Amino acid sequence: MTDAPERPWSWTTLGTPIGPLGLAATPDGLVSVVFGADAQVSARAVERLAGRLGSAPAAPGALLDEVSAQLEAYFAGRLRSFSLPLDWSLTSGFNRRALRELHSGVPYGSVVAYQDLADRLGEPGAARAVGMAMGSNPIPVVVPCHRVVEAGGGLGGFGGGTETKRALLALEGILPEPLF
Repeated sequence: MTDAPERPWSWTTLGTPIGPLGLAATPDGLVSVVFGADAQVSARAVERLAGRLGSAPAAPGALLDEVSAQLEAYFAGRLRSFSLPLDWSLTSGFNRRALRELHSGVPYGSVVAYQDLADRLGEPGAARAVGMAMGSNPIPVVVPCHRVVEAGGGLGGFGGGTETKRALLALEGILPEPLF
């Protein structure tokens, strides 16, 4: 394993319109969302999380049931704001600050430019650092890094791929649905 102190956690996967999501939670809250969580990706994610959290996962519990229910409601268009406890332990420093600002300050159906988010953090030269923070987001979808776009109107990057970003923005009414 690792020298990290053992923390209990659990893992499950959820089928969604953007593909399977791997979900991990600790007693403190949702700690990880993983895109494309087929068997192989899930096995690697579980191994990585076991190293970071110091233990193997336990069986899913009530928190992951609630995470799954809220994500299902989100993808069905019935939920606009997640009300889940979040465990921020897999991020720190500037990245954590940027992700917390995104989580609290960019609501459903809106977007923010990388530079604007840097400005909100009082770091006007940090647009690229904001991009790096979004790319390292351990809790995507719930902490909505898909809502961060380029100042000129481009989508920018996304850990789940630009088609997934496009689909999430279309779900929230920001972009039109693809024609095919």
